[in-house]
Amino acid sequence: MKKNDTRVEEDSMGSIDVPKDAFYQAQTQRAVNNFVVSGRTMPAPFIRALAMVKYCVAKVNVKLGLLDSHIAEAITESCEEVIANDYLHHFPVDVYQTGSGTSSNMNMNEVLATLATIKYGIVISPNDHVNMSQSSNDSVPTATQISVVLECENTLFPAINDIVAALETREKDIGHIVKTGRTHLMDAMPVTFAQELVAWRRQIVFSKTCIEYGLCTVRQLGQGGTAVGTGINADKQLPSLFATELSALTKTHFEPHPHPFNVMGSQESLVALSGQLRTLAVAIIKICNDLRWMNSGPLAGLGEIELEGLQPGSSIMPGKVNPIIPESAAMAAVKVMGNDVTIGIAGQSGNFELNVMLPLIADTLLESIMLMANSLSMLASKAILSFKVRESMLKRTLAKNPILITALNPVIGYLKAAEIAQKAYREDRPIIDVALEETDLTRERLEALLNPFILTKGGIAGE
Repeated sequence: MKKNDTRVEEDSMGSIDVPKDAFYQAQTQRAVNNFVVSGRTMPAPFIRALAMVKYCVAKVNVKLGLLDSHIAEAITESCEEVIANDYLHHFPVDVYQTGSGTSSNMNMNEVLATLATIKYGIVISPNDHVNMSQSSNDSVPTATQISVVLECENTLFPAINDIVAALETREKDIGHIVKTGRTHLMDAMPVTFAQELVAWRRQIVFSKTCIEYGLCTVRQLGQGGTAVGTGINADKQLPSLFATELSALTKTHFEPHPHPFNVMGSQESLVALSGQLRTLAVAIIKICNDLRWMNSGPLAGLGEIELEGLQPGSSIMPGKVNPIIPESAAMAAVKVMGNDVTIGIAGQSGNFELNVMLPLIADTLLESIMLMANSLSMLASKAILSFKVRESMLKRTLAKNPILITALNPVIGYLKAAEIAQKAYREDRPIIDVALEETDLTRERLEALLNPFILTKGGIAGE
């Protein structure tokens, strides 16, 4: 930085040059200088949540008679600006910083102190005023939990609802159409599109239920535990008052954790939630694989559906169109599964009264939520709702599917049925024609027994 572009700030370690227009102060600049690692800063949802922590604690400190009301008002108004997504460029600290997130906590304290000082013309201290009754060790885990709950509620769950609604729409639209079922990727008994679509939908709904259950413990906050969980320098009423203020601010439920040591020294609730996001990722990959297989071809593959053509698929083969949306969503899901490993390892890095990989957990978990939300929305609008069914191909393959002979097992026995199936496959003929030759059953009886739609109902054919 050139001298005329900087100003001098001081902290307990001395003076340091800071960009002239930066709202942060000395401790943030030291972190910027020290942590030149990824160029990746803490995500916006975390920054907003940390501002919510400062907002609510300032409100509580006034109620408890600990903080001057004018100073508190300056702090809370500054928090509102940050919560509104302003000033994110004033939060430059790398994700890979001190494991407690102290640098990000002080970054927030300094920005809010600067904004509040500018607004009210009175000197407001980052430590004594903005950070009153707090420590990085309780504020950073709390901000992480708040951001995770809010991102699930405001981003992920609406995306889940979108794809569930899309699947329900397609169930009504194409659910009656019968197709060849597959096990081991090989032809099996017929199913309807509704049966496959309902299975996909239930995977997604199950995953959402698991995530909702996981959030129950994430809503339990350790704010007020301060440095080591004992609550030093914080009023004993702060945890409950803070949860009440935060619940009112966010319009969703939070509560104090019964044992703040638990959510400061360990992060099991976030590790578990990551596992539940992994379950959702597994479901997405399954759905994407099914879409890709059904779309394969269009001539030499299954060719059962036609995904919407969105862009050229090859730089060398004209006319080629690829299943880009399922591929993109599957890659995002794989990333989430990798993130779960990262979060698991980070979660085991609790030493005594503090986990020392808190920024990594926050960044990685929020990335997983974002990837799942965006992928689900993309799948719903650009794949599920828009694919077309190639009914002529489905009817052709169903007519020649030798596995339909399974329905005759109770009538002619397994061995005779296997003989007919093998002959139909060898001669590339409809199973009903071969069964007519090889049994004494009439065509009318065979048509009733081998009707693909009836077979999707289960039970014994013809009953």
